[in-house]
Amino acid sequence: MGRGRVQLKRIENKVNRQVTFSKRRSGLLKKAHEISVLCDAEVALIVFSTKGKLYEYSTDSCMERILERYERYAYAQSQLIATDLESQGSWTLEYAKLKARMEVLQKSQRNFMGEDLDSLSLKELQNLEQQLDNSLKSTRTRKNQLMYESLSELHKKGKALQEEHDLLTAKVQEKEKEQAEQAQWNQQNQDLDSPSFLLQQPLHALNISGNCLARDSGDDQGIPPQNRTNTPLPAWMLRHVNK
Repeated sequence: MGRGRVQLKRIENKVNRQVTFSKRRSGLLKKAHEISVLCDAEVALIVFSTKGKLYEYSTDSCMERILERYERYAYAQSQLIATDLESQGSWTLEYAKLKARMEVLQKSQRNFMGEDLDSLSLKELQNLEQQLDNSLKSTRTRKNQLMYESLSELHKKGKALQEEHDLLTAKVQEKEKEQAEQAQWNQQNQDLDSPSFLLQQPLHALNISGNCLARDSGDDQGIPPQNRTNTPLPAWMLRHVNK
């Protein structure tokens, strides 16, 4: 049968209490030594009996050095805790100030919205009205400024578009004029190259290879040479004559 769990309470029997103290003390000192060896830790153990007898254990018998280190650590820890408490108190005070300020701003905002006006006095209402008038004046001034800037910008854009339109119109008119002149020039060239135009021109005297063309018709008989009309023939008529 296994050993049951010992109830942690003061042992009333003095003899049993002394025996238990002796056994547990030895085991505690043994455990302190083991943890110092196994874990390479600095251990200091102090035990006072009910009669005031001291039992101690320290790593490498350096109790004073370990206690001095403990005092430095305890002092630094206490300073850190004090600083944290002071900082926490400062933050608490700052939080209270910010909370009160936020409540004032929220109340002022509600007043500007026309709410919670019953608690305001006549002077406070007059101040609120003055603030609203100033705010409205500033708002209107800013609105008019923005409208003027917007109109000015639109005017500049309209002017730029009009200038661009005029430039494009001038280019179109110049292009149409060039096209009309080109069409007229082409038409004139076509008229000059046509046979009907050549037939309408006056005929001058012909001189083909230095010989004069004698006509068999009786219309030329009796006409003096100085009265005869000498007109050059076109190239296409010359080709027919030569044939």
